[in-house]
Amino acid sequence: MNLVLRRSLPLAPTHGHGSSGLDYRRDVDGLRALAIIPVVLYHAGVPGFGGGFVGVDVFFVISGFLMASLISSEIAKGEFSLVRFYERRIRRIFPALFTVLATSSIAAWFLLMPAEFVYFARSLKAAALFTSNIQFEKESGYFDIGAQMKPLLHTWSLAVEEQFYILFPLLLLLINRFARRRARLIVTGLLAVSLVACTWMLFRSQAEAFYLLQFRAWELLLGALLALNAIPVPQQSALRAGLGLGGILLVAIAIFGFSDQTLFPGPAALLPCLGAALIIHGRDETGPAGRFLQSRPLVFVGLISYSLYLWHWPIIVFSREVAGRQLSLLQGSLIVIASLVLATISWRFVEQPFRGRASFVKRIPMFASAAGVLIASVGLGDYVAHHRGVPDRLPADARTVYASTYDQSRFSLPPCFADSDKSGPSVADIYAGKLCPLGFEGSAKPSFVVWGDSHSGAMAPAIDAAAKLVGITGLFAGHSSCPPLPGVQLTPRGDTGLCGDFNGAVHDLIAAQHIPLVFLVAYWPKYVHDAELPNEGPYFDPSVPPPLDDRSASVVETLDRLVAELTKQGTRVVLVSDVPEMGRYMPEAVAKAITRGTSTDVAPPLDYIEKRQALSHAILTRLAARYGAALIDPLPSLCSHGRCDAVRNGLPLYKDADHLTATFAATLSPLYVPVLSEARR
Repeated sequence: MNLVLRRSLPLAPTHGHGSSGLDYRRDVDGLRALAIIPVVLYHAGVPGFGGGFVGVDVFFVISGFLMASLISSEIAKGEFSLVRFYERRIRRIFPALFTVLATSSIAAWFLLMPAEFVYFARSLKAAALFTSNIQFEKESGYFDIGAQMKPLLHTWSLAVEEQFYILFPLLLLLINRFARRRARLIVTGLLAVSLVACTWMLFRSQAEAFYLLQFRAWELLLGALLALNAIPVPQQSALRAGLGLGGILLVAIAIFGFSDQTLFPGPAALLPCLGAALIIHGRDETGPAGRFLQSRPLVFVGLISYSLYLWHWPIIVFSREVAGRQLSLLQGSLIVIASLVLATISWRFVEQPFRGRASFVKRIPMFASAAGVLIASVGLGDYVAHHRGVPDRLPADARTVYASTYDQSRFSLPPCFADSDKSGPSVADIYAGKLCPLGFEGSAKPSFVVWGDSHSGAMAPAIDAAAKLVGITGLFAGHSSCPPLPGVQLTPRGDTGLCGDFNGAVHDLIAAQHIPLVFLVAYWPKYVHDAELPNEGPYFDPSVPPPLDDRSASVVETLDRLVAELTKQGTRVVLVSDVPEMGRYMPEAVAKAITRGTSTDVAPPLDYIEKRQALSHAILTRLAARYGAALIDPLPSLCSHGRCDAVRNGLPLYKDADHLTATFAATLSPLYVPVLSEARR
């Protein structure tokens, strides 16, 4: 999850220079630059900035400090107005944001495939409503497209800030009225609760800990504590200089020492947050840290940081979309330069005209315009989502190919298929034998069971067609992310508890009904290596070796025990080896190739696939020989003469990266006829 999430999460620098009435601090603009530069370089793939994602945490502290300073100061003077506060926020946020949303929408219309466009449309609507952090947390599931394919993913942090600023002014108003003397204590308590909750959630759902306000609020509250003078401001210049240098050191350690494997946020986020807090609190003006942060280049980058934040990530995503692969170091460097140029233009001609009291746009027209563009964004998002990504945008032949995305049988969907949201057959249904039938439906007693994860649902049309030809009946028992491995501790994408109950019920059903034949079908390479392919999605690179670490001990032990138990009770076991993994979403990849006039031969080479499947195939072969089980390998039906097919008769064989289309799966029925014929006899 770390790689998928953090490779695509820019920061949210949303407070500018001179609009709030607060004393201007050049060092804070320098700190903005110190935060956003590593983020941009990190996202552009420039080596050495493995922890560049911590810029978001630095900016949360800055934002909390500036906003709490402004609000508390105006409350103390009796001048605070929610209307004026949100007017400033709209003037600061909306012009550049909605310019980027409009530009990204035009690019998405021409470049994204329908499923990608649907994700974009949902994020467009969420970004306009400042709920994109919630939207992206919901999308971090099993069939989510890669984070690196989402042009508006960076708006998650902006949403966190805006949600905070809906609640925080109200909190300060309440504190001012009922508990003024306990303001620092209350904010400190809320900070502690949020930090503890974040750490607790980190080990239960990293996506929730990463995206949601309640687990990130402590970072903004840390800045707010500084604004409330919870800690005395140092007077000695040497101490200020020390705090400034120490703060830069902490931020630098996080930037250069963290990586995608760092468990984050939680306690690790304390390092950059405390670093930012030391710099802000130290107010070093004359020391080495202060002179560095107040240098003209850093201050300028800080001033344009909001536009730079908004523009650089869509540029990166759409550039990769056009290139069809990850960007080279040279390409990434050119994008950094282009982002700086575009951010400067945006800051000067989009941000500045709306800022301050001298703006030519007055309050009422500004509120009306903001409401209008918000409604337009939500309307466009709803339209695109309702029309499933508007596939009519594509050429006719590309549209036909792309339709394979939806080519799945009833065995891959509820009510036949048990999904992670608990839809589909329940444990009680399984014990009652209320599972979807396969094959010939005239027989009262099932002769076989197909048992496995989502790959069993994708393969079920082949077994269904073979069983109809032979004239016998079976039952289908498939559950998302649940291989037929009772009791195995799964990766975070699978729920061990749900899988255990499901698998236990299927096992008991087979024994209770004396079912003579069972097919065990699963995504075996994923489980024996505890990893999917690297860069899965449109930027898959077969030159990168596949994950080959042997993590099969628990899989082998459990599968050996299961096959032994089933064989002992008289059930014949059929082990089905997995289909080749394609590494990218085939309908999208092929449709893009057709649209751009490039080759549709986009499958990985056979030697790559054989390396990936070697361990799982060896395990299944050994168990089949040990217990007299049958072994069915679909790979030769998809690969021959040194290559594997991605397309046949003009249509993709897969509906995504590793699930066959129902149409093609049915053509594999001859693989299953012999063993089903034997079962009938």
